[in-house]
Amino acid sequence: MGRAYQNRKVSMAKTSDAKAKVYSKYGREIYVCAKSGGTDPDGNLALRGLIDRAKKAQVPTHVIDKAIDKAKGGGGEDFAPARYEGYGPGSSMVIVDCLTDNPNRTFGDVRLCFTKTKCKIGTPGTVSHMFDHTAILAFKNADEDSVLEALLTADVDVNDIESDEGKITVFTPQADYFKAKQALTDSFGELDFEVDEIQYLPKSVKLIEGEDLQSFEKFLGMLDDLDDVQNVFHDIEY
Repeated sequence: MGRAYQNRKVSMAKTSDAKAKVYSKYGREIYVCAKSGGTDPDGNLALRGLIDRAKKAQVPTHVIDKAIDKAKGGGGEDFAPARYEGYGPGSSMVIVDCLTDNPNRTFGDVRLCFTKTKCKIGTPGTVSHMFDHTAILAFKNADEDSVLEALLTADVDVNDIESDEGKITVFTPQADYFKAKQALTDSFGELDFEVDEIQYLPKSVKLIEGEDLQSFEKFLGMLDDLDDVQNVFHDIEY
C-alpha cells in the first residue's frame, strides 16, 4: 500500500483560483456534515475531523463558522453525496466523489468529462471493487511497536503500518477510522495528524504515457472545473 497513496488522490484545487476552490470544497463538506450529524464538533466526530483537515488546508475560520451557522439554520441547499465510477484514458480506473444539489446536472457534467476524452462512465461498482476504502492517519512517532500495540489493544483492524523518518502512517478499514483515531489519542495524547482522511486506494497501479497521459491529464482538468466534484481517486502512478 504505502507511500505513493497521495499520488493517487486528486484534490480539486489545482486551478488559478485554487484557494477559492479549497474554501468552497471544505465549506460544502462541513455544511453537509454538520447538518446531518450535528453542529457540535465534540458530539460529531466526523465534523471535528473535517474541521481539523480544513484548518490544515488553511481554510479561514470565518469560512468554517459560516458553514456551521448555515447548518444550524436548518435551511439552505440540500446537498447530497454522489459517486461516479468508470474507465478513464489509458484504461485507468476512476472514482469521482461529488456533493450536489442537482444529481441530474452533476451526472451529466461528469459523464461529459468521460465522453469528451473518449471514455465511458459506468454503473455503481464498475471499478470500486478494485479499490480499498481506507482510513489513513499519519503523525510524528518513532515507535512503531507501541503504536501497533495501542491499535490492536483497541481491537482496530490494521491493514498496514509504516515508519519512515520519525513518522508513523497507519492504514485501517474505513469502518475503523474513529476507533483508530480514539485509540491513538488515548495512548499518546492529542496528536497533530499530518494526514487524517479516508481515501479509495487502488489494489494495483499502472503507468501510462504519451497520448494516454495527455488525455488523462485533460480528463482530470475537466473534472477540476466542476464545482460539484470534491475528489477524484484513480489507479494511475505518475
